[in-house]
Amino acid sequence: MLETIQGWDESVLVWIAEHLRNPVLTPVLSFYTQLGNHGLLFIALAILMLLFRPTRRAGAAAGTGMFLGLLVTNLTIKPLVMRPRPWLTIPDFTALVAEHDPNSFPSGHSCCAFAFAVALAIVLPQRWAKALALAAAAVMALSRLYVGVHFPTDVIVGAVIGTLCGLIGALIVDAVVRRYAAWKSEKRDA
Repeated sequence: MLETIQGWDESVLVWIAEHLRNPVLTPVLSFYTQLGNHGLLFIALAILMLLFRPTRRAGAAAGTGMFLGLLVTNLTIKPLVMRPRPWLTIPDFTALVAEHDPNSFPSGHSCCAFAFAVALAIVLPQRWAKALALAAAAVMALSRLYVGVHFPTDVIVGAVIGTLCGLIGALIVDAVVRRYAAWKSEKRDA
């Protein structure tokens, strides 16, 4: 079973490299994928959102979801599975960006992006903001395949974990906000 999945992963990645890479997309997606290194893009956006009252709850939910994703993906699953990166297993395969972590499964970039996006999609009322966040996450996940640093299953599992962590992050922040409001109300009534 694992050999079948590995074969499928490799063939999809080679097809992407041979058929989709082009001089227009390569610099754009290479730059965008590197904005996700260490979650920097999404962490910066979450911190920015914390600074403004209307988006504070969304920023907290996104930050909580991304932190959970870091714990699950980068600090737990990756060191346990230790799946090698594509260029280490596919002969003559070239990644377009440098990646220093030799472990591929699951994609931390995809996890972070989807944790951020799903938390925002749950908390923010604006449809355009939800759509933009989810589109940014999808492009981040696809960019990891395009530049050749992850297999498709790495990205899929990273996105699923990120989705769950974003949902849990939103639920945690909602529970904290409710508890704080109840405590404040009790204090005021006392």
